[in-house]
Amino acid sequence: MNPYLLATLLFGLGLGTTITFTSSHWLLAWMGLEINTLAIIPLMVQHHHPRAVEATTKYFLVQATAAAMLLFASMTNAWLTGQWDIQQMSHPLPITMITLALALKTGLAPVHAWLPEVLQGLDLTTGLLLSTWQKLAPFALLLQIQPTNSTLLILLGLSSTLVGGWGGLNQTQLRKILAYSSIAHLGWMILILQFSPSLTLLTLLMYFMMTSSTFLTFKLNNSTNINTLATSWAKAPVITTLAPLILLSLGGLPPLTGFVPKWLILQELTKQDLAPTATLVALTALLGLYFYLRLSYAMTLTMSPNNLAGTTPWRLRPSQFTMPIALSTMTTLSLLPLTPAMIALLTQ
Repeated sequence: MNPYLLATLLFGLGLGTTITFTSSHWLLAWMGLEINTLAIIPLMVQHHHPRAVEATTKYFLVQATAAAMLLFASMTNAWLTGQWDIQQMSHPLPITMITLALALKTGLAPVHAWLPEVLQGLDLTTGLLLSTWQKLAPFALLLQIQPTNSTLLILLGLSSTLVGGWGGLNQTQLRKILAYSSIAHLGWMILILQFSPSLTLLTLLMYFMMTSSTFLTFKLNNSTNINTLATSWAKAPVITTLAPLILLSLGGLPPLTGFVPKWLILQELTKQDLAPTATLVALTALLGLYFYLRLSYAMTLTMSPNNLAGTTPWRLRPSQFTMPIALSTMTTLSLLPLTPAMIALLTQ
């Protein structure tokens, strides 16, 4: 892609998200979401592959539906209450409609079916953008409206963690597995949103770091399915050694970074007298842990079929910029000792 066009599109992505961040009026927030959607569509379809075109079409239709629902809900709120301020939502009907519209935008279950199919049709770089940056603006709106329907949020969170764990069990495509991982992590964030917004933000940032390192690792190895993971040992032994740790951090195993948000969320749910919910969401995390272990097994304990078992592939210097993967991998694996500082920040 032309670098000037790429810079313009990335600027549009940043502009749309910034407008949504800084707006207090529903029309401006809706406008930021639309700029965001229109800026990422050329990035999704840049390779002109039929699967990319299909994924982009699906994404556009879903985002247009969610945006129309959001605009209709904000107009209903203005009709019922006489004001457009985001933080002054008081009527339960528009709050519920807006929560469902933002759930559709981010890919929460039960309105999640588009996310694995769309992510499967994209390259890994655009998939990384879709899994991380595109979640920021809807979450900013969710944090501002502070939905009061706790039952709806708990149902969305539990169904997302269950679908995210259950849906990834039988997958062989890495992008679909990461899509179901995204759905499960979003469920954890939605569960705790009404009780501790700062903990939701912490979980979102850690999910961004872990997902970025996972996508960048697969991009460095040019891996798109489980079978190609087995060939990565001869090409990049250091990355292949670290990749299972990254995946287990996504699964939430100590002593890795991914354990911190899950631990704090379960602790907060127990404090809110929601021990059954905490038990259910902890059990659904085991489903996700299974397919992370499956990927780790494929990378480290299996070898790909090779007619010339004695030859070693050429290890050329990587042509990609490796600083992002180094930083994201370090944070993904080593932030657990900072947990007391994070707890202190959350309680201020």
